[in-house]
Amino acid sequence: MHEIVVVRHGSGPEVLLVHGGAGPRTTWGALAPLAERWSLAYVHRRGYPPSPPPQRRQDFDVDAQDLAPLLVGSPHVVAHSYGALGALIAVAAAPGNIRSLTLIEPPLNQLAPYDPEVARLQRIGDAVLTHGMDTDPGELREFLALAGAPVGEGPLPKQVVAGVRRAHGSRPTSEARPRLAAVRGAEVPVLVASGGHSAALERVCDALAAALAGERVVRPGAGHFVAGAPGFSARLETFLRDNAR
Repeated sequence: MHEIVVVRHGSGPEVLLVHGGAGPRTTWGALAPLAERWSLAYVHRRGYPPSPPPQRRQDFDVDAQDLAPLLVGSPHVVAHSYGALGALIAVAAAPGNIRSLTLIEPPLNQLAPYDPEVARLQRIGDAVLTHGMDTDPGELREFLALAGAPVGEGPLPKQVVAGVRRAHGSRPTSEARPRLAAVRGAEVPVLVASGGHSAALERVCDALAAALAGERVVRPGAGHFVAGAPGFSARLETFLRDNAR
């Protein structure tokens, strides 16, 4: 497979930024000022130019394979949404290679298996990945709003439709089973972040932080795109500095 593209800005210790369903600019734009003190390495997952398209579909195991060689330089890893799945799998395979791991609203709904709201979130999310624009219209809009897309009340914007079509056929998140025990056992410093906009996601992030013995932070104000929320950039930088070994 052709290698993915990583675009770097700034200088200092490297922070590897792994986006999810939205591209790097949308996901990480608010963190740009950190380039004054850190080397920000913007990963472009397969299907997000200038990286090549996936050979078959979006797949967190393929993401993990792409990310594995990028961990050799001991970066801090910051990952969002679907991209956090591949990041977790890659880190679990070589936990000693990184300085710290920040996970933002990863879709690990299986961590709260008896929660009906989380179960509904997982069902709707998997439906959108499986059926794309043919998903039940109400459930499609519900999921897109939760994922931070500007859905409104009229027809879906063209860029939103394009995003749904790009994700259509992706490997369902319910199949992800990252080896959390390997990450916890290696005592990787972990920060789990959420945006306070979904009770179900809050409970998933609580369960993940507990499983990884990680720090937990909630920063409302930007929905699913927590990196853009007030105060998040400063909190992240504090965490990075505290783990600058």
